[in-house]
Amino acid sequence: MCGREFANRHQSHACGRHTLEHHFAGREPLVRELFDAFLQRLEAIGPVRVVPEKTRIAFQVRMSFAQLTTRKDHVDGHLVLARRVDGPPFRKVETISPRNHVHHFRLESVADLAPLDAFLAEAYAVGAQEHLTSREGKP
Repeated sequence: MCGREFANRHQSHACGRHTLEHHFAGREPLVRELFDAFLQRLEAIGPVRVVPEKTRIAFQVRMSFAQLTTRKDHVDGHLVLARRVDGPPFRKVETISPRNHVHHFRLESVADLAPLDAFLAEAYAVGAQEHLTSREGKP
């Protein structure tokens, strides 16, 4: 057992012992800079677990709410929001359920993070599952 924590019991996953360093091997230094800047923004919102997986780096509070996939000279990623937001800064949106929408983005420079800032706290709240405890302000 890998020791990974999940929001739901018996949640399926592929166990593995992956390191953060694995994701930066053979990549341009910019890729690590993008990761560090993204993580710094999330940590300014609250505590977050960084979970290196085989093909991505997940960010988790109670559940995973964001992920980054390192490429040679850029980073692809997504945020999970409780609402659908079509258009920039998102390249594609997938609706998983009425209150879980996966918003894909690409980072090619640190400046690309600025348009995401408006959505990071919202995604963090999804990771904390706050969107499940309240409907329009009602418990």
